[in-house]
Amino acid sequence: MHRAIGLGTRNLILRMRIKMPCLRRASVLLTASALALTLASPVLAQQATAPAELGEIVVTGSQVRLTAPAAGGQVARGGRIGLLGNLGVMDTPFSTSNYTEKLVRDQQARGIGDVLQNDPTVRVSKGFGNFQELYVVRGFPVYSDDMSYNGLYGVLPRQFVAAELVERVEVFRGASTFLNGAAPGGTGVGGAFNLTPKRAGDAPLTRLTGGVSGRDEIYAAADLARRFGDEGEWGARLNIASRAGESAVEDETGQLRVVGLGLDRRGDRARFSADLGWQDHRIDAPRPSVTPGTAIPDAPSADKNFAQRWTYTDEEQLFGAVRGELDLTDSISAWAAFGGRQGEEDNSLANPRADAAGAIRGYRFDNIREDTVWSGDIGVRADLTTGPIEHRLVASASQIQSKSKNAWAASSFAGYAMGTLTNPLLSPAPAIASVSGDLDDPNVTERVKNTSFAVADVLSFLDGRLLATVGVRYQDIETRSYAYADGAFTSGYSSDATTPAFAVVYKPSNTISLYANYAEALVPGTTAPAVVNGVTVANGGEVLSPFRAEQAEIGAKYDAGSYGGTLSVFRTTLPSAFFDPNTAVYSDGGEQENKGVELTVYGEPVPGLRLIGGATWLDAEINRSLTAANAGKSAIGVPDFQANLNVEWDVPMVSGLTVEGRAVHTGAQPANATNTLELESWTRFDAGVRYAFVAGDKPVTLRARVENVADEDQWVAVGGYPGSNYLTLGAPRTLRLSVSTEF
Repeated sequence: MHRAIGLGTRNLILRMRIKMPCLRRASVLLTASALALTLASPVLAQQATAPAELGEIVVTGSQVRLTAPAAGGQVARGGRIGLLGNLGVMDTPFSTSNYTEKLVRDQQARGIGDVLQNDPTVRVSKGFGNFQELYVVRGFPVYSDDMSYNGLYGVLPRQFVAAELVERVEVFRGASTFLNGAAPGGTGVGGAFNLTPKRAGDAPLTRLTGGVSGRDEIYAAADLARRFGDEGEWGARLNIASRAGESAVEDETGQLRVVGLGLDRRGDRARFSADLGWQDHRIDAPRPSVTPGTAIPDAPSADKNFAQRWTYTDEEQLFGAVRGELDLTDSISAWAAFGGRQGEEDNSLANPRADAAGAIRGYRFDNIREDTVWSGDIGVRADLTTGPIEHRLVASASQIQSKSKNAWAASSFAGYAMGTLTNPLLSPAPAIASVSGDLDDPNVTERVKNTSFAVADVLSFLDGRLLATVGVRYQDIETRSYAYADGAFTSGYSSDATTPAFAVVYKPSNTISLYANYAEALVPGTTAPAVVNGVTVANGGEVLSPFRAEQAEIGAKYDAGSYGGTLSVFRTTLPSAFFDPNTAVYSDGGEQENKGVELTVYGEPVPGLRLIGGATWLDAEINRSLTAANAGKSAIGVPDFQANLNVEWDVPMVSGLTVEGRAVHTGAQPANATNTLELESWTRFDAGVRYAFVAGDKPVTLRARVENVADEDQWVAVGGYPGSNYLTLGAPRTLRLSVSTEF
């Protein structure tokens, strides 16, 4: 069908992910998998959606099938757009990029942050006081635990996700509450990320990889896939990976163990999948972030480690998911997904503060965290025609529930001298001075339940050249907090909001797509305090409604078949807490306004030459602030310009030889709220080479990659957590070598 708003087959998806540190609980997933499998009747195998030919407008909307790779294989032709399912890039009224497993493997990516280093609209930072990966999109943070897994929030490992677990890394730019629901961690204003699990392809796969990196880190991985059944309807894919040793940062050692199993059944009218994963990630003496004082200290050597040697971070997660999709009729499909995670984290940290000369001071902080998360999504999709207009009607309901147990202990908050960034003073762990909760058996400190309902209508006009989307989502957010010490209830938050969205796509030709959208994002509001700056608050104790970010965007996309790109212009406003001393009212009257222009390019413009790149221009201003002096200032950690370019070239003189280079540039960033401190611009260059050949009738690929070729010493990020200005030191020159073979 050439005018499809999804005139393909329909699907029910029942998906479940359960993450638990005790493997015996995996039986819950297997039981649910068996139950879901009974819903998926034996049917013929079905291939992934093929790339649309020029002249066709094909929007599948499937919750299961992936779109095909674009020319060069590094990015895909489409990705998940929330409740609308998988859409082609040219049919999507938002800016997106979708990175493939091939790119992940060729660049020897360790985690999702390594993959996102290719994206000109994303910058990678760390969490506040910990080692969580954190991503900044359009000047707003997205926590790693606010990424979704095939559309489900809360299921992925919280701090770090190993690259071996994913088939696609899908980047969505802009507010996404209508499409995905509110992110449980309260981020997602500037964008969203979705990770898709690996699936068995049509051909059997047995791939073994070994490698070394850093000072003495050893890596080994196996990727195994098979299809079974008379027509290959059953599929299984197993990934096992382990790395251990000292990184390129002196005395920083780590261990990562990963197991991922994906099962699927493909059919004409019903599809099913089940995923089970386990990840254990530990780092000893992890180099921390640094909070500056009145001036930014000079960056020490990139391989210098100013961590106390007794510090560590350790995270173990077990997760699982099942998903099903069923075609009820030729025009109606339904899906369901269910997943969960249970994880444990154990940390002993000492993040320093530094003065202008680089002298550092800090204190010991230990914490224990246990999470239990359940997440579900159901929906129905129907296609119908009214006169000359085709409709795709979608209705969806989702819920995420989480329970978090926490306890902490600390040395004296006065801290102690740790030497300097260039000459740290190493000492035994200081004695604990204060404890809140039981580190061996922490109390429940937080419960969160987010529930939402959404409806949408995608209308097709002019033989599919004009697509209009209208929709609305109702969201209910509930949070309850409890004391660390005894688990007693301390406070609660409950509020709801309705977020509309409007979007349009117009295709004046087969290679050009013009789009515009209005969308919103929700961030949980706050409770008004009793007193602000010594003034009694008239509405003290009032629970403010969720802060509603508003986005307006227009853009143009170009797809020549072998290459393409997107140019977008956007404006996003995010309310924040505000106090008016004249009325003594505490409200959401604060505002941050981010305006920008984004350019992304990709593809293989000539055979053997592949490109990924682009640039972002940003203007982030605090229009109104709880601190009056900050009004009119630029937001912390938001550069005015950033750019990426990754180039791969197949050397024609040597069959199987490919060379690759990448440049990453980030402009100056304000480093405090008053803009009296500024982080200088920085640039990093990476380079790589790989050689593919046949040995003993088996394909072999050798890969070598050097990151930060010039071994630059530079602070690369400011903050990431709203209102904070901690500094992240860039990684030193790092060599990675690997060899892969397939059987």
